[in-house]
Amino acid sequence: MAAYTAIVTVRLKRGVLDPEAETTKRALERLEFDLEELRSADRFEIDMNADSEQAVERRATEMADRLLANPTIHDYEVAVEARE
Repeated sequence: MAAYTAIVTVRLKRGVLDPEAETTKRALERLEFDLEELRSADRFEIDMNADSEQAVERRATEMADRLLANPTIHDYEVAVEARE
């Protein structure tokens, strides 16, 4: 078995109200940063051992489907990195 880190990034789908991002966007604009759009996201880093990168991706995807993301309002991405 090898050591991996699965990175699951969960963000609201476009069109879903994101009050945290809106507040932050307004504050950045007051600081004179020019923004078109800002979205917030949650990032989960999950360390696990598995036989392959594909097995880690499958397990992390299942975690996202079952708990980390609400498919009605969230999109998510899974990335896997090998650890030493």
